[in-house]
Amino acid sequence: MLSVNELEDRLIDLAFSEDIGDGDHTTLCCIPSDAMGQSRLLIKEEGILAGVEVAQRVFATFDPDLKMDIMLHDGAHVRPGDVAFIVSGKIQSLLQTERLMLNIMQRMSGIATQTHRYVQRLEGTHTHVLDTRKTTPGLRMLEKQAVKIGGGMNHRIGLFDMILLKDNHVDFAGGIENAIDRCHKYLEEKGLKLKIEIEVRSFEELDSVLRHGGVDRIMLDNFSVSDTKKAVGIINHRYETESSGGITLETIRDYALCGVDFVSVGALTHSVKGLDMSFKAVRE
Repeated sequence: MLSVNELEDRLIDLAFSEDIGDGDHTTLCCIPSDAMGQSRLLIKEEGILAGVEVAQRVFATFDPDLKMDIMLHDGAHVRPGDVAFIVSGKIQSLLQTERLMLNIMQRMSGIATQTHRYVQRLEGTHTHVLDTRKTTPGLRMLEKQAVKIGGGMNHRIGLFDMILLKDNHVDFAGGIENAIDRCHKYLEEKGLKLKIEIEVRSFEELDSVLRHGGVDRIMLDNFSVSDTKKAVGIINHRYETESSGGITLETIRDYALCGVDFVSVGALTHSVKGLDMSFKAVRE
């Protein structure tokens, strides 16, 4: 399995390939190859900054001679007019790296900002907000990194680092007991130690899980706030609890006050507006 850095390197190489192709002819036709200059990352909207470390990788990959002076780091609360960093070097390199760097930083900062809003709604509770696998293909590592920068937690990276028995798994396996038993048999045969979470859709399914056992966390899927409070009381700290399904910024605190340990929110990553910023030439 590829490491996070290896996945990011692949993403950066692919992104440059699709953007530049056989050459940035606009830049090459009007900017001398030896012309030097500076560009600054200008923040145009309030939010949480994310992607500075990835931007360093972008610049270094394309042109190791580019020099980056960082004023603001990942996780900083930024406002319009702030300058996050200044990059010095060949103007051709500054122009050819601009869009990829901005695409990454705007999206990561948008996710971090969105996550921060949800985290703020949970202040004073013990509940943590989780992301999901509803990410942009190829960008998952960056998007989940942005969630953490915004103060959230990663649920799981993919299908390989945790067992999550969802409704379709349960239905295809022939019920909750079969799904859990097959899960334990598989983990034993493969010599794997993974946490097991199971999704329940009703109090009947919850009762089945509590009678059978063998899991670490119970996901209460599409439960109302009142039913969530009742379910948390029934579980009574025997297992970790997670609420999921249609939970919004307006309702997340109500679920947290029911006593759940986690709330998962797909909207952290699947429909986020990028944070407004630009990469502008520094004029002498």
